[in-house]
Amino acid sequence: MKPQVLKMANTPGASFELRRDQVPVNNRWHYHKEVELIYVISGSGTLLIGNRIRSFSAGTLCMIGAGIPHYWRFDDQYFGFGKVPIDVIAIHFPETFWGQSFLDLPENKDIRQLLERAKKGILIQGSIKSLIPTFQYMLSINGPYRIISLIALLSKIARWPTITYLLPEQIATFISTQDEGRINTIYNYTMKHFKRAIRLLEIAEIAGVTPNAFCRYFKQQTQKTYSQFIIELRVSYACKQLEETDRPIKSLSLESGFANIASFRRFFKIITGLSPLSYQKAYKVRTTS
Repeated sequence: MKPQVLKMANTPGASFELRRDQVPVNNRWHYHKEVELIYVISGSGTLLIGNRIRSFSAGTLCMIGAGIPHYWRFDDQYFGFGKVPIDVIAIHFPETFWGQSFLDLPENKDIRQLLERAKKGILIQGSIKSLIPTFQYMLSINGPYRIISLIALLSKIARWPTITYLLPEQIATFISTQDEGRINTIYNYTMKHFKRAIRLLEIAEIAGVTPNAFCRYFKQQTQKTYSQFIIELRVSYACKQLEETDRPIKSLSLESGFANIASFRRFFKIITGLSPLSYQKAYKVRTTS
């Protein structure tokens, strides 16, 4: 995929960016040269990262290495008239903003290793309550204490016992803006309509190309077919519903966009390795233990 490179805003008197968002920002496929540390206080949606898809919700804490293409696509309720506000704390910092010699100090070994791990994207899981006060404290301070707090936060995350990689391996970044508009148009349209059948001619017209050209283009950009992409979106949506509700599997499969429960169960197991019911049980055990 060829995402847009975003430049972080330079805050006067600060060596890295720290902000609190109440509305979705950078709401498109992009990457940046800074490491991203995101804490979602409230809000939900779908995270596209590299060639992977997963849902996110309140309590998500994620670290994405420099140069990794991603898209925090918030749900429709956070846009337009009567939109619901989000609450997100975002930190963006260059890997060596404190100087390479400082990062090379033996005391910073854990942070160096964390930054290396972040090149595959990491999800910080489990009870993260002990980390939250540092995020909130950093919003109220300036000067050296801001840097000290970031170091302390990264040190804690580096030793965190429950971390999940978002990508199976590091990926290369393609620096090009030529396809930015087209791929974002495809993504936005698909995320709004994936619960129903999207005809190839329909999405090709949205992309402004012929059906055959669209298939080649999408596979080249994403390393997967468009039908694979839609199936992954539907399964990601179903996972989120299984985590947050106790709705019957049959009605959930139809709402997610699958033609029948048999295909839903089959694709769900191919992608997650579990049946829908087993996934729900495993999630509940994980969050209550």
